[in-house]
Amino acid sequence: MIVFAVLAGVFGSLIGSFLNVVVFRVPAGRSIVAPPSACPSCGSRIRAVDNIPVLSWLVLRGRCRDCGAAISIRYPAVELGTALGFAAVALWRLPALVDAVASGSGTRIAAAMLELVAYLYLMAVSVALALIDLDTHRLPDKIVLPAYAVGGGLLILVGILEGDGWSVLRALIGGAAAFLLYLLLGLTKQGAMGFGDIKLAGLLGLYLGWAGWSSLAIGVFGGFVIGGLVSVALLVARRVKRDGGIPFGPSMLAGAWLGLVAGPAIWTAYLRLVGLA
Repeated sequence: MIVFAVLAGVFGSLIGSFLNVVVFRVPAGRSIVAPPSACPSCGSRIRAVDNIPVLSWLVLRGRCRDCGAAISIRYPAVELGTALGFAAVALWRLPALVDAVASGSGTRIAAAMLELVAYLYLMAVSVALALIDLDTHRLPDKIVLPAYAVGGGLLILVGILEGDGWSVLRALIGGAAAFLLYLLLGLTKQGAMGFGDIKLAGLLGLYLGWAGWSSLAIGVFGGFVIGGLVSVALLVARRVKRDGGIPFGPSMLAGAWLGLVAGPAIWTAYLRLVGLA
């Protein structure tokens, strides 16, 4: 279990290094593959030995090897955060993977692996979108729209391998329902929802619907609760004004992960609380 989580974390740190490039270049409309990463101060190309996630920053003491300019701590923080996110997802999905291996079915093992990849992909997308939204108050189509095809395609493939058409249908219903809910909110009150939020809602609804109705309910509702709490906290701390425009994407993503990981447990606890279970 620990080895599996560590391997996932190492892989996540490498993805996090790439996400640093994505977060910086995509909002600026630049290519994420060329030119190679370079120091923003002196323009020197970053050597491979200086591009090891987290470790290189520590060895260089947060300074460029060539000009000595400070390297923001955000870079290793994103790498470490993505590593922890990947490790957490791996541990969360490990029981399903173990069950598939124990069954001895190659089809079930392949399905479990693809489902793990789908959730790891969502984690990477979540990190990138949350940071970009915090920086620019935007959720770029270049990330959100391809995620429909990649995430949805992976989940559909899992459904095909498992012969589970109902989960696929539920995912499509969840995506459509979340999209329409946010679209309605955006049309009802001007400025309540950006179109980036609406498109992201459809993607998150797809994953939440795949996980189950309780995950969908908790994931969507949880986004509003988290967003409200964050807004109140920022207003009390006087970090923003009432009309300051607080990015909602990070709250939507946090709510979705809450629904995916703990949605059924929270839903059951709620039903017991109100005496319906």
